[in-house]
Parts: sequence; structure tokens; C-alpha cells
Amino acid sequence: MSYHVFSIKERPDLREAHDKTAGSVWPEFMLHDPILNDNWGDLFQNFPECQITFLQNDEIIGIANSLPFYWDMPFEKLPEKGWDWVLLKGLEDKKRNIEPNILNGLQITVDRNHQGKGLSSIIIRELISIARQKGYKHMTIPVRPTLKSKYPLIPTPKYIEWKREDGLPFDPWIRVHVKLGARIIKPCHKAMYIPGSISDWEQWTGMKFPDSGEYIIDGALVPIKIDYTKGIGEYIEPNVWMVHDITL
Repeated sequence: MSYHVFSIKERPDLREAHDKTAGSVWPEFMLHDPILNDNWGDLFQNFPECQITFLQNDEIIGIANSLPFYWDMPFEKLPEKGWDWVLLKGLEDKKRNIEPNILNGLQITVDRNHQGKGLSSIIIRELISIARQKGYKHMTIPVRPTLKSKYPLIPTPKYIEWKREDGLPFDPWIRVHVKLGARIIKPCHKAMYIPGSISDWEQWTGMKFPDSGEYIIDGALVPIKIDYTKGIGEYIEPNVWMVHDITL
């Protein structure tokens, strides 16, 4: 596969198209995480070298977002609030001039027309290369299991134990990381928190929610909770902490 890789630092003109590509593959509700929306611009401003775009014949075929942060405890102690936490942690470390020692992958997105071609593995390797260039020994990722949305009632700890006949993880996105040498650390059950009014959720999903309760919606890894007494719908997304060890 022939392609060129540019960071937003190198090609700031790609920022708008970069974001459009990222948003094109996610369910609508995933675009309404308040922490994501409040801090996304700061990510690009503070770490433009860590936001990369893959071009093929001037067409964006994939993107990745990442940021460095400081961590000096066992990875098993990484918090339940995975994705939201690490975004805020990296930005706060930068603000406080704390020297980072780990790269964290926030997002890897492959354009729908180029999925199934092995590009996701190439993008992971590019992030690992960025971490290596910075002298880091590890890259963490709060992985969003691709097929978990097909099994929203299965507890995440049980789901990530599922294996194929060849012994590799059942989930294809976890499997890609494992095949590249990553270790599964543990689930982070509160990786993202997405609240909204009941009308918001009806607009985001195209569904009606006539009463309080839990509802299974397309693209969600676990059911959402609708509470008419509070007038709110809530989604708390589980991810899986994984770590790539990097040989310098």
C-alpha cells in the first residue's frame, strides 16, 4: 500500500478533513462526549505532532490521534475513566510542565472505503514509531472493542476473555493489537461518559424512549439508561486498557 503520513504540525491544512474523517465512522451519540468536545481543540494545539493523517493520492485513508502523559505506577492501576481521563491527564501534564513518559493512542480511524486492507496495523505501528522517537518505553490505548456492540449484555471482563479457536482474542480490534505485541491490562468501565436530554438521545439514535429503563441502541457497547425523573439519558462506555511495550 502506497501512502504518505503527515502530522498536523507538518500539514495544519489537513485539520478539517482529519476531523471529518474521524467523525464519519462513529455513531452520532459518540460525538457528544462533553470532555471530548471541550478539549479536542487543545489536543491539536498542544500536540500537533501526535495527530497524524494518512494520504493516498491526496485522499485521506486513515487518521490517528494521540497524546503523551506521565505515569509512574503499575498499569493495573490505570483508572476506570480511561479515554476521558487520559485526555485530561495529558493536557494537564502539559499545562503543569510535567515531563511525559508514555504515549497514549486516543483514536485510530480508517476510512470506510479502505477498511479490511490492514491499514489499522500500519497506523498502530506509526504511533509506536512516534513513541519510540520520543524515547518512551510504552504506549497505552483504551481500546474500544469492535464487536462488543453486538453483545451489549455481556459483561466486558467476560467478553475480553473470549478466544477464537487459534487462541487469539475473539474481538478483531483487540486481536490486531495483540498480534502487534500489546498486552491486555484490564477493562476501564467508565472510559467515556455521554449524557443528554431524552430528546437528544431520540435525535441521536432515531429511537423513541417511552419510559425510564435501559435500552440497547446501535453502536453502543452497553445499554444506555433513560431516567424520566431526571429528564436525562446516560451512556457510560467501557473500553479495555492495553499496553504496547516499545523497544528503543
